Parts: sequence; C-alpha cells; structure tokens
Amino acid sequence: MNLNRRWIEKGMQWGLFLTAFASISVLVMIAFFLFTEGLPIFKKVSLKAFLFGQYWYPTADPTDFGIFPLIVASLAVTLLSALIAVPLGVMTAIYLAEVASFRVREIVKPVVEMLAALPSVVIGFFGMVVMAPLLQNTFELATGLNLFNAALMLAFMAVPTICSISEDAIYSVPNNLREASLALGATHWETIIRVVLPASISGISTAVILGMSRSIGETMVVLMVAGGSAMVPAALFDPVRPMPASIAAEMAEAPFRGDHYHALFATGMVLFGFTLLFNIIADIIANKYRQVGEATL
Repeated sequence: MNLNRRWIEKGMQWGLFLTAFASISVLVMIAFFLFTEGLPIFKKVSLKAFLFGQYWYPTADPTDFGIFPLIVASLAVTLLSALIAVPLGVMTAIYLAEVASFRVREIVKPVVEMLAALPSVVIGFFGMVVMAPLLQNTFELATGLNLFNAALMLAFMAVPTICSISEDAIYSVPNNLREASLALGATHWETIIRVVLPASISGISTAVILGMSRSIGETMVVLMVAGGSAMVPAALFDPVRPMPASIAAEMAEAPFRGDHYHALFATGMVLFGFTLLFNIIADIIANKYRQVGEATL
C-alpha cells in the first residue's frame, strides 16, 4: 500500500512538473519567435527613433517607424480604465461581501461573473453603436471614438474580474477576526476598513492585477472604439491608437518579412515588455501589502 502511494505521489509530482514545464516552454517559444521577427527592424531604424519617434507612417516614402504615440495611447487608456475600474470593482466587492444580504449576493454575484464572460467584440460593438454617439452628442465632439470611450469599455471589461476575485478574498476572511474587532468596540465600517481589508489586501491586489492585465493587452475593444489616430493625445476625447490595435489593424497588410512586418513585431516586443514590467511591479506591490496585512493582524 505504501509503495503504491509512493508511486502515485511520484506520478503526480512528475505530471505537475511536466505541465509547468510545458507552459513555460510555450511562453519561451512565443517570446523567441516575437524577438526573432522583431529585432531585424533595428537594422533600419535606431532603438531611440523607434521608441521615441513622433510619427508612425510605415507605408510612406520615406517610412517613419516611431511608436511613441502608440505607447502613450496604450498607457493612457490603461491608466484611465484603472482609475474607473478599480474603485468600482473593489467597492462593489465590499458591498457584496460585507453589506448585502445573502439573497442579494446570490443574485448579483452570478450576474457579475456572467458579465466577465462577455466577448470583447460585443463590448466593442456596444462602444461603437451606443457610447460613441452618446459621447459625440453630449460633449459636441467630432467623433465619439476616442480615448475616453476606449478607457470606459476597458473598465467595463475589468470591473467584473476585479469585483469577483476581490469579493472572494474579502468573503474568505475568517469570521473570528470580525467578531474580535466588534467585541473590542469597533463599528462595522471600522472593522471593514481596519481588519477585513488588510486581511484580504493580497487577494484584492491579485484581482487588480488580473483586471488590468486584461485591459493592457486587449485588442478588439481598442481597435473598434479608440479612433485609430496614431497621434499623441492632447485631450481626454482625442482619438488614439494603442499598440494592440495597431498590430491587429496592420498585420494582414504588412508584406511578409518586410520592414513594416518587422516593425509590428517590434511593437509587440514593446507591448510584451510593458506587460511583463506591469506584472512584476504588481507582484511586488502584492507581496508588500501581504506583509503589511500580516503585520497589522
């Protein structure tokens, strides 16, 4: 019996190892392919001109491969969507976990999780057909396809993820912590702010990471509602073109292994780098808050 259990444990260990190895191998192969196809563009243009160039005209004569407007657009859309999505998602999670009745929670949470499963093309279509005319008429704009519309749609996509995972993290805080706080004379809201949130901050940070990771790499929504203008935005309602939208819109038209083709892959390299950096910073913040929460408790 012990021998069989030992073999089963070894088999499970090797199965988990092979699964993890396969996942890492696929990631490494994708990164290798991305860099192999993107690096040749730097034989035509310097890294500084590529990252900080103000103009993106890959089909002009002479060509311009400056992706600075695309980088600014990606960062602006992601940060603005985070400013909208994070407070809404976390506050909704606090309400569902700590304030709402059991019946309300059982009804609202499945609806929120169902919203997370909406295809991005549906959200983009909603932004084009409903939000764009509404913004255009309300603010008397030349077009409703702009930075704010894109950020709003990305926030709409991120809120369900942030809310669902944050609610699970808050709801899983042991009740004895709440009861101890209340027994010491704290109010319900003081208990939420000073006990529950510090105890669940690691899970909330993970929820924010996942929500923003979905936003920063989203393609279809920004392709449909951002406006498609490869210029540095000067105002909230200016049309923009984030990096994923530019890659998706132009890859089919770029000559295979041509300069335009390599420039798009190099743009993907930059997007990959931003995503990796974002996740590293978010992981550091999550670990920091986990230690703060443990020290507080």
